[in-house]
Amino acid sequence: MGKYLEDSRKLLEFIGGKENIGAVTHCVTRMRFVLNDPEKADTEKIEALPSVKGTFTQAGQFQVIIGNDVANFYNDFVSIAGVEGVSKEAVKEEAKKNQNIFQKIASTLAEIFAPIIPAIIVGGLILGFRNILGEIGFESLGQKVVDGVAQTLKDGTPVYNAIVDVSQFWAGVNDFLWLIGEAIFHFLPVGITWSITRKMGTTQILGIVLGLTLVSPQLLNAYSVAGTAAADIPFWNFGFFQIDMIGYQAQVIPAMLAGFTLVYLERFFKKIIPEVISMIFVPLFALLLAVIFAHVILGPIGWVIGNWISKIVYGGLTSNFRWLFAAVFGFLYAPLVITGLHHTTNAIDTQLVADFGGTILWPMIALSNIAQGSAVLAMVVLQRKNEEAKQVSIPATISAYLGVTEPALFGVNLKYRAPFICGMIGSAIAAVISVGFGVQANSIGVGGLPGILSIKTQFMLKFLIAMIVSIVVPFILTFLWGKKNKVK
Repeated sequence: MGKYLEDSRKLLEFIGGKENIGAVTHCVTRMRFVLNDPEKADTEKIEALPSVKGTFTQAGQFQVIIGNDVANFYNDFVSIAGVEGVSKEAVKEEAKKNQNIFQKIASTLAEIFAPIIPAIIVGGLILGFRNILGEIGFESLGQKVVDGVAQTLKDGTPVYNAIVDVSQFWAGVNDFLWLIGEAIFHFLPVGITWSITRKMGTTQILGIVLGLTLVSPQLLNAYSVAGTAAADIPFWNFGFFQIDMIGYQAQVIPAMLAGFTLVYLERFFKKIIPEVISMIFVPLFALLLAVIFAHVILGPIGWVIGNWISKIVYGGLTSNFRWLFAAVFGFLYAPLVITGLHHTTNAIDTQLVADFGGTILWPMIALSNIAQGSAVLAMVVLQRKNEEAKQVSIPATISAYLGVTEPALFGVNLKYRAPFICGMIGSAIAAVISVGFGVQANSIGVGGLPGILSIKTQFMLKFLIAMIVSIVVPFILTFLWGKKNKVK
């Protein structure tokens, strides 16, 4: 302790004093404050402190970028300020007082999807690898033969063997990996309903059970509904009415509606049922009604809403005006990150994967992140003799290229403004190229350079072209601007 005492004293003063701190915590690189009056914070003086790399406000939190030594800074700060640090969850809850309705919705969606995104990323990588094994024909492996007949396309082009056609080992690997892929995508509603109960502070095991009732093997698989005649759909027969036994594998909206219904039912019954018997009857009534509502009302409605959203987005991205849709989305995605509203795209991407077997939206997100990182990379070159600037810009570049753009946006690009716009321009051009080629990802992936691993194999080369554009254009534009304005 003691290394940051002086900067901590000044930060406390510039932030408006102890009485202006509603809550404080820290993450990997940043101090996170909820301020009672954000206007009292003097950002210019705070950013002039030797230990501070930048500041920004997001989701109701005033965040001060310190760097990798933030834990030591935090300890010195709380000792000087005489305040008790709280958990990040507590800070998020306190910060919601400073959020508008749209920020609250985005924040809630982010907290629901954040715990399950790692699994979705893994699933996307697995699907991509399985596509390489089973979907790509290689001329070197010979022409494919089925029942003694050499296979060709309608125009006579030979159909070549995929890896699984000639190797039993890789065929086994391909089949084995689907165990994981199926668990992630087909049973996604379980993760969503669990995450909702976790975020809302209700009984998590009930969320898991509810999710399982949406994907039970007893139900007709969601992927089989379109190919099943109405008369052949199984149903529960209650005599005077029937309920179709349809599953909601990979469906996002039905799972979210069911999950929130369970949460509010549990809260309702906790209020009206005496505590002495609440352990028995609260979970019974809440879960039973939630399952009934899910299969009678919420599931069908959610399915329609989900299909409606995905079809609109997919239609926009495949229409004659797809270039305009792509340009606008590519240009505005980085500003969405600043507001926190970008988290809403996770639900749309996941629904697109469920309905169309892939997403055209997510590749543009990866390209936007790369573009912002490339703008920062230009700043690294321009400020190569500025050791203080490089302490922020080099880690920010790496972070953006790996899919996390906040350090790049708030630590560098927004500070100078022009690099931010250059990144947006490069992102828009790359998005038009990506959508023009019809590039699809298997699912959400790592939103930066490694994102190419989640792209469907037939589109990888085309996505690589868009990636190069998202690297080169922002870099050149930012570099030229920096040279003209003598940035050092």
